[in-house]
Amino acid sequence: MIKKKNTKKIYGLPEKVIFCKKCTISNQRPRIGFDEEGVCSACRFNEFKRHGINWEKRKKELEDLCNLHRSKDGSYDVVVPCSGGKDGSYVAHQLKYKYGMTPLCVTWSPLRCTEIGRRNLQNFIDSGFSHILGTPNPEVSQRLTKFCLEEMGDPFQPFIYGQYNFPLKIALQNNIKLVMYGENGEVEYGGDMKNAYRPTRDLKDVDKHYFSGFPPDFWYDKNFTKSDIFPYLAPSFRDLKESGIEVHFWSYYKFWDPQENFYYCVENTGFSPAEERSVGTYSRYASLDDELDGFHYYLMLAKFGIGRTTSDTAHEIRDSKINRDEGITLVKKYDNEFPEKYIKAMLNYCEISFEYLIEIVDSWRSDHIWGKDKNGEYFLKHPIWEED
Repeated sequence: MIKKKNTKKIYGLPEKVIFCKKCTISNQRPRIGFDEEGVCSACRFNEFKRHGINWEKRKKELEDLCNLHRSKDGSYDVVVPCSGGKDGSYVAHQLKYKYGMTPLCVTWSPLRCTEIGRRNLQNFIDSGFSHILGTPNPEVSQRLTKFCLEEMGDPFQPFIYGQYNFPLKIALQNNIKLVMYGENGEVEYGGDMKNAYRPTRDLKDVDKHYFSGFPPDFWYDKNFTKSDIFPYLAPSFRDLKESGIEVHFWSYYKFWDPQENFYYCVENTGFSPAEERSVGTYSRYASLDDELDGFHYYLMLAKFGIGRTTSDTAHEIRDSKINRDEGITLVKKYDNEFPEKYIKAMLNYCEISFEYLIEIVDSWRSDHIWGKDKNGEYFLKHPIWEED
């Protein structure tokens, strides 16, 4: 029997569920802020992006940064984390073909790669890029995925470890001083705003922002050896500091618009959307490379009442792609969708039963977000389509 988690306490979630007056996100997203007018920090930052930033000045800052780091001998001068998706591919292509940089692109292997993910990654590489793929021991990856599912309510955490830490290792190993990520998710989607007005982030923030307080070495006493966990670790802070490596966000220098990134990559890197929408949402062009991706979002829904459609609509409302009423309609239609398509892959990968998976999911449902009807089915107590 899985012990019920105190999700509200673990993540510091407010008791009262409220929704942003401008988008579809709620105050249950960890670290997000709401002002006295009921508007979330991500929407306020979007307003700042549109009206408070001199993008020509930021462009000059980017040119100066590239001039500082651009190699004179043709060696790699910037590491770009990139899975072949629309965002990393866009950043890498711009750096190489517009700013004359020589990027080394780095991918951390998905847990279970999709066919379209493989195809998009290969098309990206073929469009003119050097590339390194990091693939950890599959047996360890499977065990770690199961542990993270049980202990953190997120089977995707092993991938997140590698996604953020592996590029730093590659930069250190190759004496590359610049790592360029795409967007600063904390400010774009709602979170800690401490780095909202600077191009970099403090490397020590990674644990809080992306690992939920569970860094990879947390698992040393959970039947994992140091050699098991080593591929997931970041270099030491001391080594990174002494090396002079800097992590920058492209979204600081250029207006970040995921849909426009998609159009750019279709034209320039051979990117193709999926033939059908992704489970749990309405889009066909984001997070396409992993069969287990949908379970990350479904557990997010269980923990916070925020599913993939909520996240997608919130950003597209801010980007003026849809309006709030359209977003609410989409949330009602798709947000609670179970990722049935890859359920066999998920169960086989983690070596668990369907009943055990559901037990884990339900253990993360907080009573202030979820209720149960007379048939024992869970329902959202405060859905956005019934907001006051």
